[in-house]
Amino acid sequence: MTPRRTRFYLDKRNGKFMGVCAGIADYTGVDVTFIRAGVVLLTVFATGGVGAVAYFALGLIAHDRPREFAQEDRVDRKFWQKVRARPGHSVRDVRASFRDIDRRLADVETHVTSQNRRLADEIEALR
Repeated sequence: MTPRRTRFYLDKRNGKFMGVCAGIADYTGVDVTFIRAGVVLLTVFATGGVGAVAYFALGLIAHDRPREFAQEDRVDRKFWQKVRARPGHSVRDVRASFRDIDRRLADVETHVTSQNRRLADEIEALR
């Protein structure tokens, strides 16, 4: 079974302690430094140590990031982060990309066929 790209995974390869902050950063697309600072601030200033409890709970419950995702390039990683953040918008963005590709392909086709049409007319005129 293929691992789901929209699920939260620990990123132990890029993590410092358990990979929770690196996993959150990979999941959301936010810089890992900001995530780590937020976890430290939550641990220090929250009442009852909510940050530490949540950190260890995520570290114990979540699965490690599958090896298949290690080969992802930057464009794929950004795409899946957008899908996780706003699924409805990602479908709209894909449709817009396809519309743009179709428009550009139509422009290329028009250019190629119009150039060949003129050439065909000149060849016919020479006969």
